[in-house]
Amino acid sequence: MALARALATDPALLLLDEPLAALDVTTRQEVRRSLREHLATFPGMRLLVTHDPVDAYALADRVAILEHGRIAQIGTIAEVTAHPRSRYVAELVGTNLVRGVVADGVLVTDTGARIAVAADPGPVFAVIRPQAITLSLSADPSSSARNTWLGVVGDVERLGDRARVGVVDHRGGIDVVAEITTASLDDLALRPGDPVHASLKATDITTYPV
Repeated sequence: MALARALATDPALLLLDEPLAALDVTTRQEVRRSLREHLATFPGMRLLVTHDPVDAYALADRVAILEHGRIAQIGTIAEVTAHPRSRYVAELVGTNLVRGVVADGVLVTDTGARIAVAADPGPVFAVIRPQAITLSLSADPSSSARNTWLGVVGDVERLGDRARVGVVDHRGGIDVVAEITTASLDDLALRPGDPVHASLKATDITTYPV
């Protein structure tokens, strides 16, 4: 009702503070579609506050992401997704971010983790798409991936026919989230705490200057 009243008064500025937060999943999807149509034709300024990245993807032209009470990054969804500037922002848009210094084709993080990359020397951010990470129960000596490491399964989240699997490296490496099919998850029978091998090609890592 509050949303309907706001739209009915024909305001010059429309401020929506988490308008979909109190709705169940099905209703939220329906209202989100309707809201997108209204916002597309609204002539004034539109400002929406949300904690749900799905709302941002569906409704926003540009986003301003707050981290610890400060603006961490501003840009279009495509810009922020392609070049997150902090680990928090990367997690919010569903990807992995590593920061370090590249020398001789190897990125070295502050913790001493080493990642093979195809990048010029210097300080960089490295984006690792969850879909680019391969998981297996044992190391594959025939794999062409230059980055392979043994980790432990953290959280496992099923999302339709996909699953996001956290991989924790307790030996000082990098912690990442991999995205695999639920069929692969069932074949591997992965559970939190299980050891798992992760592999990643250097050419699947996107880097850009800090």
